Amino acid sequence: MQSKYCMVVPFLLQCIVQCIIPILFDCRQMFPLSLLSHTEQSESGKIVIALYPYDAKHNDDLGFKKGDRLKVLEEHGEWWKAKSLTSKKEGFIPSNYVAEANTMETEEWFFKDITRKDAERQLLAPANKAGSYLIRESETSKGSYSMSIRDVDAQGTDAVKHYKIRMLDNGGFYISPKITFPDIGSMIKHYHTFYNNTTKVAVKTLKPGTMSAEAFMEEANLMKTLQHDRLVRLYAVVTKVEPIYIITEYMSNGSLLDFLKSEVGCKVQLPKLIDFSAQIAEGMAYIEKKNYIHRDLRTANVLVSESLLCKIADFGLARVIEDDQYTAREGAKFPIKWTAPEAINYGSFTIKSDMWSFGVLLYEIITYGKIPYPGMSNGEVMTSVQRGYRMPRPENCPNELYDIMNSCWKSKPDDRPTFDYIQSVLDDFYTATEGQYQQQP
Repeated sequence: MQSKYCMVVPFLLQCIVQCIIPILFDCRQMFPLSLLSHTEQSESGKIVIALYPYDAKHNDDLGFKKGDRLKVLEEHGEWWKAKSLTSKKEGFIPSNYVAEANTMETEEWFFKDITRKDAERQLLAPANKAGSYLIRESETSKGSYSMSIRDVDAQGTDAVKHYKIRMLDNGGFYISPKITFPDIGSMIKHYHTFYNNTTKVAVKTLKPGTMSAEAFMEEANLMKTLQHDRLVRLYAVVTKVEPIYIITEYMSNGSLLDFLKSEVGCKVQLPKLIDFSAQIAEGMAYIEKKNYIHRDLRTANVLVSESLLCKIADFGLARVIEDDQYTAREGAKFPIKWTAPEAINYGSFTIKSDMWSFGVLLYEIITYGKIPYPGMSNGEVMTSVQRGYRMPRPENCPNELYDIMNSCWKSKPDDRPTFDYIQSVLDDFYTATEGQYQQQP
């Protein structure tokens, strides 16, 4: 599976992710003055703006980036011949990827054909917050528009309010007669000062050959089931086009492994390292409570936000456990250095095998991302651990933290602690040992 990060997207745009390729808009001029550059005005033909990026798939196609301006030369059904005003190249473009310049169709807040009910569903999606809004065509009054805004009612419940955008005889627009605007764009700019919410999203794609679409959807459904502040949040799944996408929240610092190795992360001191550990334990305690297991817990599968919040990700191996145990299929591959002996030898996974992995994760954190069992091959690790070997205490690792690691590596799974208990220990760890460890580098 591969992950990539996309650009800043207004909250109101979260609702379009399930229809990546929209129906071509019926272009309609809404603004009184053309904003095209002098160069563009001098060229004859309709000027359009790319709503989405397009990679040329054939020799006669014209690739472009979102926001590029193109001049339409010929219109042939769904495919138009156009010329890029940037590269001056010509080729065919999908007409539903562009909209005529200076029309509402090019605005991120405009949703042409969405119904009132769908607007409510989209705005009430977890990705959106109070103040998220969109403009849509009125269902009851042809040629009119409505503004739908997510708000909180007097009882503190999330709700969507709808406002009819009324037209003046002179062509202006207003919601409240106290203030009018020459065009909808001006009106949006006014209200946008109050509702300027943006978010970033991460896009996870199904790389051909890595797993079936069914398994990919199983992961997405699992993410929908598990909702917690310490778990990466699922926004949407896109299945109408290939490749299939999972849209999740964006974590600006990437994986915890990469962060710990970064220029900033390698300077994080003990209290924050303990805090990272406590946050992950909190997320795993929730998974434990819900009777799930993760099966691939390591710093590479924990993401870090801009404010240094940790969230558990990559649920590709997670499973619900009905009888406290899950037996993996024959031939399944595991990250050996993080996997408990009983899981390696017998394919037997429980929340206690996740606890073993958590102990290895603690080693990664306290060593700023070093590979566990340094200098040992997977085969050597399997043999040595089976004989009772455990990694020695890393340099600058407090004895109390090393004791926690060893408790995670008990030979008998039932002797290992619960995540709920480990979370409580780590939450109080630095406070209880502040005098002893505050000078640690």
